[in-house]
Amino acid sequence: MRLPVHGHAPTHLHHVRLPRWLLPEAWPQRQGQPALAHLLIEQGRIGALWPAGEAPAPGEPSWDLGGALALPGFVDAHVHLDKTFTLPRMARIEPGLLGAIEAMLADREGWTADDVRQRAERALQWAWEAGSTRLRTHVDWWEPDRVPVAWPVLGDLAEAWRGRIRLERVSLMRLGLYEDAAQADRLAREIAASGPDALLGGFVHSSHWNEPALRHLLLSAQRHGLDVDLHVDEELTPSAQGLATIARLLREIGFDGRVVCGHVCALAAQDEASALRTLDAVAGAPITLVSLPATNLLLQDAVTGRTPRQRGLTLVKEARERGIPLLLASDNVQDPFCRLGSYDPIDALAVGALVGQLPDPFDTWSEALCRADWLDHGARGGRGLVGAAADLVLFVDADAHGFPSRAARRVVLRDGCLTHGAPPPAWLASAGANAPGATAPAPAHS
Repeated sequence: MRLPVHGHAPTHLHHVRLPRWLLPEAWPQRQGQPALAHLLIEQGRIGALWPAGEAPAPGEPSWDLGGALALPGFVDAHVHLDKTFTLPRMARIEPGLLGAIEAMLADREGWTADDVRQRAERALQWAWEAGSTRLRTHVDWWEPDRVPVAWPVLGDLAEAWRGRIRLERVSLMRLGLYEDAAQADRLAREIAASGPDALLGGFVHSSHWNEPALRHLLLSAQRHGLDVDLHVDEELTPSAQGLATIARLLREIGFDGRVVCGHVCALAAQDEASALRTLDAVAGAPITLVSLPATNLLLQDAVTGRTPRQRGLTLVKEARERGIPLLLASDNVQDPFCRLGSYDPIDALAVGALVGQLPDPFDTWSEALCRADWLDHGARGGRGLVGAAADLVLFVDADAHGFPSRAARRVVLRDGCLTHGAPPPAWLASAGANAPGATAPAPAHS
């Protein structure tokens, strides 16, 4: 049998196993599991979705997945393309966050535009092959009067990759740069003028806590129509107050954009009442949380020659229970902050599922890899598949019970067209076959 080449566009996908969070509430169940789905792809979008069982019209291109898992394209909501793949050229790195920062500052002195571009393009290719459709990269910006070399390079790459991956840039600045209100306004104006998909950012940590600067950051973002993305409480200090203060300031300001708070590790070190009180406040604010399991496990409670006692994962279950939008992301990849990494969000879920003891990773927690709308205004709205771009990741070997184990082999569709991987011959040979006991109701748009 001749396998499809890249660019092939199936019209029908049969017997697809979709996660519960993506299906309509009335979707039928079979033996306690969601019924398999049939997807119709029209002009690069999902035209209709219904329980599997009805064969396609003769001659229409179709694949029968036989129950294989499928997810929408991924959003990797927090990465560092400017730092990526720098680890091989570094000497010994002291453990912990501060040691990683020191090593990075030394390496950054030798960065050039070509160096950043080469490393970032390699990362984007890895993300593309994994099935990501949107990346948000933080860019170190520690000097108020000097645009970092990586900022325009990544802006150029965002244009070059437009239509394949949406690449956003966040200015990762020390909180002290916003202490002067006029300077905060100037920096926000510069970010707003630097091109589309730019966000104002900052590093909020108890070691240089500065509430007036944080207020100036948020006010200047509001004034210039910018969303905000912050590193917050990336520590296990119980007294850290960044997240709680951000929630309060957003209410006081009446902030009308979106604020993403990454890391928030300190919640896990605080007493239960204080941590849950902060999450209750976050639930009423325009905040999305992003957890970075791999990097936080490697950096938090890190001491030479000693096994860590504390985990770096934030309170993901408690956040989800309160309806707070929450994403998992790759963060650093093969740099001093994280020696591992692959730009595959499935790896972030695999680590998070183990350390956070997350039940039903496919049916429940895979949502934290796919909800790109949680980075935008109106982030609490529902996500429907019908009408969305046919950007799908199809898993050849995995099943819902063991997911994300055996998730490495996959087939990626962009706008319904094959861009990565090869569908197994069985998907093509059995196209149009009906599953035992399957029904064939009329297609239902949802």
